[in-house]
Amino acid sequence: MEIKILQLLDGARQAEGLTVVIDVFRAFSTACYAYHLGASAIMPAGSLEDAIALAARFPGSLLMGERFERKPEGFDFGNSPTHLLSADLKGKTIIHTTSSGTQGIVNARGAEIILTGSFVNASAIVKYIRVNNPAKVSLVCMGYACEYPTDEDTLCAEYIHNELLGLPTGWEAVAGTIRQGSGARFFEPASQEWAPASDFDLCLRRNIFDFVLVAEKEHGDITLKKITMKTRTTVRLQEKTHNCASPSKDAQLCVSR
Repeated sequence: MEIKILQLLDGARQAEGLTVVIDVFRAFSTACYAYHLGASAIMPAGSLEDAIALAARFPGSLLMGERFERKPEGFDFGNSPTHLLSADLKGKTIIHTTSSGTQGIVNARGAEIILTGSFVNASAIVKYIRVNNPAKVSLVCMGYACEYPTDEDTLCAEYIHNELLGLPTGWEAVAGTIRQGSGARFFEPASQEWAPASDFDLCLRRNIFDFVLVAEKEHGDITLKKITMKTRTTVRLQEKTHNCASPSKDAQLCVSR
């Protein structure tokens, strides 16, 4: 198995074989939370115009995404997992467009299989890759708005790479590097409205979801299909409780193994 770590849009365009498009902060962490909360389908789109056009074709669908980290005008949700925790997403189709992650999906035209990548379902991703045993694996780090690499995406790629090869990863060092580096923006007072500090915690909870999201194209539309890999981790969401430690006062994620 040949494993390559690639960066940004050029990396997505170069991707071959089984491709994992990684966007930890926050597109593909948020997508996992949306499915866990009951969404029936998530359809990634590249541009705002494409997203709005898709929503018009699917009555009752919800628009979710960001530009410059903020919710676009007319959208139902931004790109924050925290803001989804109190939402009713059961049975909903979500149209999702972001500055990084969804751009990688629509540009990875040479990939045979496309998965989304994040820490929250990293073990399921590793299991999916092992089951499929592809000759080539491309781990594409989408970075910040596809402009420059970020700690969280590159370290997530390295984490998946190491897990596939049976190599150790020092998680505390990884989390510390992200907290002091590209994740520091979540702790800036000015950004709490659209990028709350609790997003940092929710996006860095490793292996809490036992499914992968595989991009499938039908009649020109891309849908992220949820495939359960039956890992040992289970998860439950709680609101306004104090049974688990979490930096979020309004919503907490409790994990059992």
